[in-house]
Amino acid sequence: MGDVAAGASRRVATPIRMAWLGRVGYERGVELQETVRQRILDREPDAMDTLLLLEHPPTYTMGRNCDLTDVLAAPDWLRSRGIAVVDCDRGGRATYHGPGQLVGYPVLDLGQDRRGVRAYVRDLQEVLVRTVGALGVTAAGGQERERIGVWVGRRKIASIGIHLRRWVTTHGFALNVSTQLDDFAGILSCGFDASVMTSIDELTGRRHGLPEVAACCAGIFAEVFERQLVSVEPAEVGFGQES
Repeated sequence: MGDVAAGASRRVATPIRMAWLGRVGYERGVELQETVRQRILDREPDAMDTLLLLEHPPTYTMGRNCDLTDVLAAPDWLRSRGIAVVDCDRGGRATYHGPGQLVGYPVLDLGQDRRGVRAYVRDLQEVLVRTVGALGVTAAGGQERERIGVWVGRRKIASIGIHLRRWVTTHGFALNVSTQLDDFAGILSCGFDASVMTSIDELTGRRHGLPEVAACCAGIFAEVFERQLVSVEPAEVGFGQES
């Protein structure tokens, strides 16, 4: 009876799909998240919580709390660097996305266990702290609202910004792996000067491939969120060739 009771009480981990998409235009990434979220909200039979991992071309994204003064660069400077400026509905202020940065978009139904927004952000921070730790970097999640993200001392290595609709999440995190840090100079990133930003490669002195870091991050994400990770091809989350 004891073994039966123990087996009955053991919780089966909820699956989560993970897809590595490579480089994806920012607007296409938003569109894909919204498609996955709508299928979850509509309770479609094959809808599933999904972790999209990718990188973007050079883009400044302006969150809901962004101030116009957060953009420091002149249009000519932006054009010379090929950096687009895009408004978005995530929380937070301005941030940069670009090659060499691992972007994670978890599309999760938090309504299943009502983790709450603060707990969800803490979990995202924990995923990133463990990920960089596995690569030789000791970091911590910021506790104050203005320091949300992941920090190595006074240097920021990852940013977090989310959006919820009916308890289903979009947006997520951006982890600097081999990011060109000079590209942060055109904005106040989350209100901070570009000199605050750092990357895994800068801190370790070693080059890290994004697919490998993505795989490490996905495994840790599944551990923190107590999910069963199911790796899928991009087509299985609705991603094809960009038009």
